[in-house]
Amino acid sequence: MTPASPVTRGGLLGMRDFRLLWAGETTSMLGSSVAGVALPLVAVVTLDAGTLAVGLLTAAAWVPWLVAGLPAGAWVDRMRKRPVMLACNTVSAVAFASVPVAAWLGGLTMAHLLLVATVGGVAKVFFTLAYRAYLPVLVGSERLLEANTKLQGSESAAQIAGPGLAGLLAHVFGAVSGVLADAAGFAVAALCLRSVRTREARPRGTAERRLLAEIRDGVRFVVPDPYLRTLTLFSAMSNLALMGYQSIQVVFLARQLGAGAGQVGLVLALAGAGGLFGAALAGRVAARFGTARGFLLCEAFAAPMLLLGPVGDGGAGLACFTLSGFCAGAGIVASNILTSTFRQQYCPPELFGRITASTSTLNYGAIPLGGLLGGMLGESIGVRETMWLMAAVQLGSLAVLLLSPIRRRRDFPGLNGSSPPWGEG
Repeated sequence: MTPASPVTRGGLLGMRDFRLLWAGETTSMLGSSVAGVALPLVAVVTLDAGTLAVGLLTAAAWVPWLVAGLPAGAWVDRMRKRPVMLACNTVSAVAFASVPVAAWLGGLTMAHLLLVATVGGVAKVFFTLAYRAYLPVLVGSERLLEANTKLQGSESAAQIAGPGLAGLLAHVFGAVSGVLADAAGFAVAALCLRSVRTREARPRGTAERRLLAEIRDGVRFVVPDPYLRTLTLFSAMSNLALMGYQSIQVVFLARQLGAGAGQVGLVLALAGAGGLFGAALAGRVAARFGTARGFLLCEAFAAPMLLLGPVGDGGAGLACFTLSGFCAGAGIVASNILTSTFRQQYCPPELFGRITASTSTLNYGAIPLGGLLGGMLGESIGVRETMWLMAAVQLGSLAVLLLSPIRRRRDFPGLNGSSPPWGEG
């Protein structure tokens, strides 16, 4: 394995390989943020889809975690991570480029959108598992917090710019142009990744074992571990609530509050600015309160703010939704940085793909269920009422954390459970 390059002046951005990865992923995340608004807009505006169909579209992108998550973790542990990431970006670029092509040819259907979302979801499963295992190789364990902060900050910035850009593209060129931007983002990410020089040694001692045995290794590591088990259960419940809420937010803004495509993009962009704020504060929160305690504080701040989102109508409703999204996003992004860094420092590298797959299958697998639940409840009890219900579930998920050992720690443990030098508070 090629060792991580020494950091030059300017921190990780002075490292050529990290700079390439960061630039490619930032571009890809911007495209995905545009598509996150553009795909529902295509369904609602171009295909006149209902609330349930929009929920199905959201669910289709995440169902692959339930179906392929566990075996994907074992396969990724058998392979070099960079080629896997490169292949996933290429597949995603081709899949999403097919949407505008089909629209221009007059053959776009809801089934096509669902198929593209599913293919993109499968590619995302493999990419996410490989990417999280590759990052420690690229930057070294001691720089993971800085790396995750920069990457999460870029994602938050993309979430600010993406909805506004999606609204602008939809207004000027039509909703499908946003999906084309997503395909272009994946293509740029693939080109950047091809130029990264950091290589890994091929993993040894796994190809001879049966796939099921390798999957069990990851599950057996997670289930008895009090920290990973707690974070997995909390994330599953939280993702169910958040996706039930987010899967119908475009419908809420467009049909309940009467916002046009441009307004939808602007509101979601302003709300997304909270993620950038949270990314900037994550390191300071960890230094001031500790990684575990800081994580709890961030989640305790974010959850109640979701209750503000469905309050009000017209301009007041848009203001409440924006403030709610900003504050909730700040807390959630900061907490994600802290937990991502913890997992990368805590889990043995040779098991990382399988451990990540074991946790992600449950917590990401809850996302399509949340999307379906949001769509179904939105049609049966109302969109606003569903958003309030999902916000209440998110608030209730804090009980999982408060009943766990995380509540008693200042910092998350290090590799194999060892305490960090600063100890517990």
